[in-house]
Amino acid sequence: MSTEEKPAAAPRSLAEALRRRDDASLAALLRSRPDLITPVPTDLTQLATRAGTRASVVRALERLDRFALQTAEALAVAGDPASYGELLGLLAGDDGDPAVAAALPRALGTLREQALVWGGDDVLRLVRTARELLSPSPQHPSPTGLGPSVREAAAGMSPGRIQEVVVAAGLASTHDSVSAVAALSALFGDRERMAALLDEAPAESVEVLERLLWGPPYGQVTADPAPRLRWLLDRGLLLPTAPGTVVLPREVALHLRGGRAHRATEPVPPPVESAGTHRPQVVDATAAGQAYTALATVEELLKDWDEGGPAVLRSGGLSVRDLKRTAVALDVPEPAAAFWVELAYAAGLLASDGEEDERYAATPAYDEWRERPAAERWAHLASAWLTATRAPGLVGGRDAKDRALAALGPGLDRSAAPEVRHRVLTLLAGLPEGHAAADASVLARLRWERPLRGRGGAADRQDAGQRTAGAVSGAAVSGAAVSGAAVSGAASSAAASGDGDDLRSRLARWTLAEAEMLGVTGRGALSTHGRALLGAPAAASGARDRERADAADRGPGDKLPVHHRTAPPPVPAPLSPAEQATASAAAARLLAPLLPEPLDHVLLQADLTAVAPGPLQRPLADVLDVLADVESKGGATVYRFTPGSVRRALDAGQTAADLHAFLAAHSRTPVPQPLAYLIDDVARRHGHLRVGAASAYVRCDDDAVLNEILADKRAAGLGLRRLAPTVLAARTDPAGLLEGLRSMGFAPAAESAEGDVLITRAHARRTPPRTAPEPVPDGPPVPDATLLTAAIRAVRAGDLASTAPLKAARDGDGPVQGGELPRTTAAETLATMQAAVLTGEALWIGYVNADGAASQRVIAPVRVEGGFVTAYDHTADEVRTYPLHRITGVAELADEER
Repeated sequence: MSTEEKPAAAPRSLAEALRRRDDASLAALLRSRPDLITPVPTDLTQLATRAGTRASVVRALERLDRFALQTAEALAVAGDPASYGELLGLLAGDDGDPAVAAALPRALGTLREQALVWGGDDVLRLVRTARELLSPSPQHPSPTGLGPSVREAAAGMSPGRIQEVVVAAGLASTHDSVSAVAALSALFGDRERMAALLDEAPAESVEVLERLLWGPPYGQVTADPAPRLRWLLDRGLLLPTAPGTVVLPREVALHLRGGRAHRATEPVPPPVESAGTHRPQVVDATAAGQAYTALATVEELLKDWDEGGPAVLRSGGLSVRDLKRTAVALDVPEPAAAFWVELAYAAGLLASDGEEDERYAATPAYDEWRERPAAERWAHLASAWLTATRAPGLVGGRDAKDRALAALGPGLDRSAAPEVRHRVLTLLAGLPEGHAAADASVLARLRWERPLRGRGGAADRQDAGQRTAGAVSGAAVSGAAVSGAAVSGAASSAAASGDGDDLRSRLARWTLAEAEMLGVTGRGALSTHGRALLGAPAAASGARDRERADAADRGPGDKLPVHHRTAPPPVPAPLSPAEQATASAAAARLLAPLLPEPLDHVLLQADLTAVAPGPLQRPLADVLDVLADVESKGGATVYRFTPGSVRRALDAGQTAADLHAFLAAHSRTPVPQPLAYLIDDVARRHGHLRVGAASAYVRCDDDAVLNEILADKRAAGLGLRRLAPTVLAARTDPAGLLEGLRSMGFAPAAESAEGDVLITRAHARRTPPRTAPEPVPDGPPVPDATLLTAAIRAVRAGDLASTAPLKAARDGDGPVQGGELPRTTAAETLATMQAAVLTGEALWIGYVNADGAASQRVIAPVRVEGGFVTAYDHTADEVRTYPLHRITGVAELADEER
């Protein structure tokens, strides 16, 4: 026998191709397509079957970048199988394209890694489901704009008509239709002979072909076509597909296109261009200011809802009226108000209380959040925003059933939102520090990276193709000419046009705006703490160093360096929860020095106002919120003291002396005399009147004051009558009586049944403990290294069990393949196990567990005793013990497999 090893035969199926992969290649497949191990397949044949299902293939196609997708589209219109040279010709054309030639190995490697393509370079095969999704048909035209091949289009023609076409094209007639179609295909695929044939065509006929060239390739003809059309029909340059309908054969279109399957191939991603440059210090300072504003806005929102927020709609969410009120209270537009409300909800600071009269309120987590340092509070909000699947930008729109989408309501989750946010910020991080990205270039880059995702996937691409096919039915090939404009391709070409209506583009626009509002970016450029939030400061630093090196080699007017326009780096996946927590902590450390320190003082002014020149310490801010009303906000907050605000502080249990001492301790300026007079005047009148429950009563030691109340016409609605010189009774309740007397200019105090003054403080309403809403996952999660290792080991062991040749059964037949395990009796099973213990041979067994689930395993028995067999299980890669009565059958592996 020859000592030379025979070259391995080409795999005959995807399952065989997967068997030849090493563990690292299988891990890459399962990592890129995690749905394939949910649940873990029993063997590689099942893995290959699952990889070819429509749902899995559609998901894989949606995750391809534009050039990888164009490569798959080209394979769908190539021969099956196709060679590497044929594929390169379809993408680069007859003239060649160095960029395509350089990028094709990467794109083909991506398709092979994801098991969408298998076979060697000489026999490239696209998986059948992908070919069905991407190949042209009358129902859904190909994204390339190509039509069916000559063989496919001529399938419905009569043999006589085919022979007429062959003869008219200048070929010799044949004895059968198959050879005639083959000869015609060879003619159309021969550049020289095809050029000679078209040189004879009338100019009007060539114009017809050019109208159908880039798709759609279908047109309509009358029963009596014009001479220019008859010339094409006679020679097979247009072939009938149905009565009155003709198609441009694929081979003809490729010749006219110069061999290119696409009008424009995009082998490299569009660069992210800079729209402006700012000093990094200015960017960080601007972002820090926005971060402080974000914290203040969220606190103001929840403070406004502290005693119980708006009611929850029956269908869930916030009403339009309540959203408008919230926007007015925050002094922001309604879309911004929806963003802040959704951000507080995503961070777990806001939820519904679950009561019968359900309302929104702050959660107990809000109180804990308020006590944390400002930078940590911001990091908590930013992390919640980055990972949330809810899209506030959808508020105010309509869902598929034409129902309004409300803030905090159902229907706002979009599983692609975290990925898009992370990717947009990563693209910003790829620019030099201080560079703001042009929005249009970011959107173009996202469309290149996921051309199908924004449009609902490959299924929606087919729907778009159907709409296109319907629209082009008017592009009729009439007797005079071909009417109607040519439509360029299908969904991928439409995506390249950049209409901006897809979901990913909208999510990207919202991300850019929300990042600026939240303080992740400043003036459109990613801040230092924003880079840290992504968890890749080293990579960002490396990109910046590379930019600095490139800056020396280009002039001030040059565009970004070449490496921004070459093969794309791998798209980084969003961080795991643990990694995101670490990144958030790093971002908080970087942001902390940029935020202003809380102040312990205010500046009192003679016009009964106080100016807080910065953020105030929590105790000082809480007392001022009760003692004064906020008049204006901004870099400095202006508080105004009024009789009502001072009375509010007295109602909360403060005395005039307490208020004087508080202001003197926290003001850098002397307490103005008008403010001191205001406090003393309100305090002198506060509690002079006492209101209790009769229904309600008023008592006062000064009967002149009661006389004044009775004489006031505004008191008519209170139903007052005198019970004693110092006591009045009322028909209204104590709360209404208090409000009525205060509106008349008095300062009554409520008292208890014992006659003591009631101290009233704002009641902070809190929900029961709530967790933040869980993001809606975008398919199965990416498996970690431990799961991948275990899954690959289980799949390989199961594949060994199902494919290993077995020794002959006892009837003397030859070896049988896995999956044909003969059932054996208990005695035969025991005897085979005992023999295997002595010889050390591996066995193939069928096993039924306690739940009744059957499986096949390869084991090496070590010990048989007490009705159990202890063996090394190759499937689980560990030693296990099995009850013999649960083993349904046993067989020895063939000698060559041991």
